[in-house]
Amino acid sequence: MYKNISAQMSDEAKKQVIQKLKEVESMLPFIVDLSPDEIRSLPKLGRKSLKFVESALNYARQHPNFIPPYLDMNEQERDLQLTRQLVEILEVLNPLSEKVNDTCYAVGAEAYAAARVFYTSIKGAVKTGVPGVDVIARDLGRNFEKSGYTPRKNEEEKKEELG
Repeated sequence: MYKNISAQMSDEAKKQVIQKLKEVESMLPFIVDLSPDEIRSLPKLGRKSLKFVESALNYARQHPNFIPPYLDMNEQERDLQLTRQLVEILEVLNPLSEKVNDTCYAVGAEAYAAARVFYTSIKGAVKTGVPGVDVIARDLGRNFEKSGYTPRKNEEEKKEELG
């Protein structure tokens, strides 16, 4: 379990990270963006399939008389090499992407929890008659009206309702 994240990133650092990611993308001019239907239509290349491709390529080298004239073995070798290289890149990229997503989720949850604490305080102020805070409570309360969701009440709020 992570501990509360208390960190900052300067706008300059964010710009540099984005720029470097764009540089990486520009170094891969051949990458594609497949639709979900395209992905479903393609054969999947897992470890077992990769072994099959490697074996077929090795056998084709040993038995070139069985290679159909329409099959470009040089292209198959390039595809296999590029696949291996991209797998190595993904082994670095995927964990990084997952960590960035997890961190974004965690700090977003922390910010949301703090906002809910403030909202609860404002609702308490409304109940005690503090002037002017009802506008804030209504505005913040709209967040929960849209989704039909209301935040879970903490134990003190439940006790207050029960009386």
